[in-house]
Amino acid sequence: MSVYQFKLPDIGEGIAEAEIVAWHVKVGDTVEEDQQLADMMTDKATVEMESPVAGVVKSLAGEVGDQIAIGSVLVEIETSGDAPAAAPAREEKVEQPLADGAEAPTAEQEEAIPVMAVEPEPAPAPAPKAAPKPEPEVTAVAHGAKVLASPAVRQRARDLGIDLGQVKTASDRIRHADLDAYLLYNGGSVSGRGAATRGDETIKVVGLRRKIAENMQEAKRRIPHFTLVEEFDVTDLEETRAMMNRDRGDNPKLTVLPFLIAAMAKALPEWPMLNATFDDDAGVITRHGALNLGMATQTPNGLMVAVIRDAQNKSVWQLAREILRLADAARTGKATREELSGSSITLSSLGPMGGVTSTPVINRPEVAIIAVNKVREMPVIVDGELEARKLMNLSLSCDHRVVDGWDAASFMQTLKGYIENPIRLLSA
Repeated sequence: MSVYQFKLPDIGEGIAEAEIVAWHVKVGDTVEEDQQLADMMTDKATVEMESPVAGVVKSLAGEVGDQIAIGSVLVEIETSGDAPAAAPAREEKVEQPLADGAEAPTAEQEEAIPVMAVEPEPAPAPAPKAAPKPEPEVTAVAHGAKVLASPAVRQRARDLGIDLGQVKTASDRIRHADLDAYLLYNGGSVSGRGAATRGDETIKVVGLRRKIAENMQEAKRRIPHFTLVEEFDVTDLEETRAMMNRDRGDNPKLTVLPFLIAAMAKALPEWPMLNATFDDDAGVITRHGALNLGMATQTPNGLMVAVIRDAQNKSVWQLAREILRLADAARTGKATREELSGSSITLSSLGPMGGVTSTPVINRPEVAIIAVNKVREMPVIVDGELEARKLMNLSLSCDHRVVDGWDAASFMQTLKGYIENPIRLLSA
């Protein structure tokens, strides 16, 4: 018997350490060659570590969230026979590049871009099961008598930990109102059907969530933000969008986002100080000629940014296709590092849930971010007459070291001119 020391290899980009984001083994486990041991995360990627030998796990280097230095021992494995010469473990699948921190969630409902997560090894497929039979309405037996309740009531009782045999009812069947009365009488809560008091939950901040936290903290610490909110009348834009969707053929359905990106592409050349990045360590501002637009996206694991490159060269139809393409690449884990980095300004949207206004946090090293708020139908006086118009607020946060208030306000007015005049926006 001998002990093989699995050392954390250099997994790229000249990094000095990596974070443990998941263990797939524990001390005492028997592992096979090529079995997944751990997931390690750098600033830009999550890497699966696999065992080069078979044996029994004797020790692990740390817990989830710990930083491990490159070249240090990650796992010790007891093997039968002589231990092979210590060698770096093989670098396996780089699952998903991660974007630097981004603000606020995005994308309208059909544009949401899911996160790419490191998937665990698939479990053996379970044996096929027969289709469940419809549940009968008779659900329990209490004190020798059958208790009648619908499946929904029965499920709610199970969720609340209620014995249906203890519930009194004036009819021949227990209903939700009877459960409510039981809860009130016994000091329970009727705040929601199926709702039960949850215990406290402790969650360690690791992986992508930790990167987001660090990036947001650094952005707020180093960047003096200011936010400007402007109201846009999108009545004509919404009519144009509906008309184009009715005759879209094989084109993807248009949401408001491709129009906003097209308007930004037209407005930013007049105000280049917003389409910029600031290396505050070197004291250098780079004003970008191309619009590489970052789409801040809410995912199950946190915020990510997918980048639409050279947005200024794309039509609204092409922008819609690119949004869907990036969504599919993200969903299948095929998005490249380049597709998740290098944005020059970020657009953040919560779609119909976008609120009335917001104060987005800048995606450092960018100097500006725009948050899209929801469209609301509001009464507006037009030429002395009261009309129902569709209004939408855009919230612009800027780095005050680079962008002056007058520049931000002027950019918003230029943007307003395009968004409120769809013919001007769509013209060449």
